[in-house]
Amino acid sequence: MTPPPRRAAVLGSPIAHSLSPVLHRAAYAELGLTHWSYDRFEVDEAGLPAFFEGLDATWAGLSLTMPLKRAVIPLLDGISDTAASVEAVNTVVLTEDGRRVGDNTDIPGMVAALRERGVEKVESAAVLGAGATASSALAALAEICTGPVTAYVRSAARADEMRSWGERLGADVRTEDWSRAEEGLRAPLVIATTPAGATDALATAVPIAPGTLFDVLYEPWPTALATAWSARTGAVVGGLDLLVHQAVLQVEQMTGRFPAPLAAMRDAGEAALAAR
Repeated sequence: MTPPPRRAAVLGSPIAHSLSPVLHRAAYAELGLTHWSYDRFEVDEAGLPAFFEGLDATWAGLSLTMPLKRAVIPLLDGISDTAASVEAVNTVVLTEDGRRVGDNTDIPGMVAALRERGVEKVESAAVLGAGATASSALAALAEICTGPVTAYVRSAARADEMRSWGERLGADVRTEDWSRAEEGLRAPLVIATTPAGATDALATAVPIAPGTLFDVLYEPWPTALATAWSARTGAVVGGLDLLVHQAVLQVEQMTGRFPAPLAAMRDAGEAALAAR
């Protein structure tokens, strides 16, 4: 007997660029889940409650991107401690008893992506930027960084935010003005959380023997900073690594199948980016 259809999707605005459908569909194909589908929907904060009202029993889960990661929380029956720590949900699992439970797979996804490249613990780190991804970066660093984290930011307000997140997450966060960001490139781990182009001017300042760069962008890729880092033979972790690792955790939570096929998902993501 054919199993009933199961649905999942990624929501956000804008959403047309999202690679999530490519990754999740590759996982379903590898796992033989022919009755599963995964789509993308353009949904903003105002439209999110109505979208939730339209969910039926065929729905298994949702992936959420900006600007919905915080807006979704009041619509849920509960969230994980990980999601609560950064007040951001990127994963919703719809349980068989009708509950809607939120989680954040960005944080363990960051840790897993770094671990895959051999980064288990670091004595200090630098974070470039203070946007939405920076709090997740601090949460990941709270797990793997044994010393101070220096955040390079563009305003006093952002500096206050990052120090506040550090206190909340248990990370020793210091802040410096963005004009001194070149100094941060000497840290053993540098996490760039800035929009496309923001770190291009730093490419000429990469030290002779750099540590590890984690640049959360995946398009355009490689960034100028990542290219310069690789040229100095430094280790580079990219945004696709993060996207795949957080999607692996989403697939496992939504389908109940372990482990999700990391290699097949990464191959599909790389192929999709190469075709753009």
